[in-house]
Amino acid sequence: MDRELKKQPNLVVIYTDDLGYGDLGCFGSDSISTPHLDALADSGVRFTDWYSNSPVCSPSRASLLTGRYPHKTGVSRVLAGRRAKPGGSNQSTPGLPQTEKTIASLLKPHGYRTAMFGKWHLGVAEECRPNAHGFDEFFGFLAGCVDYYSHIYYHGGWRNINPTHDLWHNDKEVWYNGRYFTELVTEKAVDFIDRGSDQPFFLYVPYSAPHYPMHAPKSYVDRYPHLPPDRRIMAAMISAMDDGVGAIVKALKAAGEYENTMIFFSSDNGPSRETRNWLDGNEDHYYGGTAGIFRGHKGSVFEAGIREPTIMSFPGRIAEGQVSDDVGAMFDVLPTFFDFAGIEPPENLDGKSVTKTVTEGDESPHHQLFWEYAASQLAVRQGKWKLCVNGRNDNKSGLAPRDPDLPEDVHLADLTSDPGERFNLAKNNPELVDQLMADLQSWATELQVD
Repeated sequence: MDRELKKQPNLVVIYTDDLGYGDLGCFGSDSISTPHLDALADSGVRFTDWYSNSPVCSPSRASLLTGRYPHKTGVSRVLAGRRAKPGGSNQSTPGLPQTEKTIASLLKPHGYRTAMFGKWHLGVAEECRPNAHGFDEFFGFLAGCVDYYSHIYYHGGWRNINPTHDLWHNDKEVWYNGRYFTELVTEKAVDFIDRGSDQPFFLYVPYSAPHYPMHAPKSYVDRYPHLPPDRRIMAAMISAMDDGVGAIVKALKAAGEYENTMIFFSSDNGPSRETRNWLDGNEDHYYGGTAGIFRGHKGSVFEAGIREPTIMSFPGRIAEGQVSDDVGAMFDVLPTFFDFAGIEPPENLDGKSVTKTVTEGDESPHHQLFWEYAASQLAVRQGKWKLCVNGRNDNKSGLAPRDPDLPEDVHLADLTSDPGERFNLAKNNPELVDQLMADLQSWATELQVD
């Protein structure tokens, strides 16, 4: 193996599912212990203003892996998990088109090993699966969620869709009945690191925790006797994931790869307020995470739906102990890592490298960030200002209260003084509202948002 190739850095992306901004110790939680993530944050930079490119999972993951806005990737909505029957007329759920280049497919020509262990949720059809998008090795599930012990996909039972087992190693269905999925993912990721190679690697670890259903081993639940039962299981799920992060970091150090590895940690979207949890075959309330001071939830373009607890670590390249309030988003991961690796990124990216932000203290490269979800919700952030149109409120499905003096459900917040988006300043700033609305419309038109 070429000595220059060995100098290329590794990339580890650890992605969680429906994690609340306030559910980590390093982001202010006083009820959930996350010592490994706290240590990871201390070793690099903790971003306070980092965003998902969508308030739901599939589009967020598409942007993370491609560096592009969700609509440009062809994945702008949550994808179903339908698997076609052999010889049947139904088709498996399509997803990320093969024309879209991912971090994995872009790094392979540069000599990188690529592996993914965890939740995919970017298509069930064979041409959309991880191995078709540049991953040499895949272990995990394809749909949106599974039972943590049986690995069965139950979602859709209310439409008379039969439960489906959904656990794969590459293109082969595999069975690990009774094994806790979070621990399985950690085991596979650590094994990949332990196997070693002269090649640099990209390791993608999208945990499904703490997404419903609420399942956790008793050993983790017992860590939180002081919490009420609902919160206790959520905390246990997060602790299992945190232990996984610790095991991955430990494996990197043991393999001598830690100093040459950029680690990125975040969540696909904010905490859920859905009511889907399977207990004895019945649906039960799902007790989601904590968004702290932020307004909204998963599925909302208010801050709680899109502002994510984010950590970036790269020993020797990123100074430790940093806290950054510079704006960043998931589609920045690809160009940032390529910048560190000295690889020219594709020209069609929407994301921007934040390398100088974390190494030289430069301001965010973003003048504006945009969001769209479910056709009606739109948002834009420009500096301290955030404009939301038809943002979903804190209840499950309702929109924010409408101001009869405004032509649309428009909410303008100064995030510096009001990060919780409690006060609507739209009436006091009509020119700014007009400008941001025009920018939103121009962006939506360009992306053919409908």
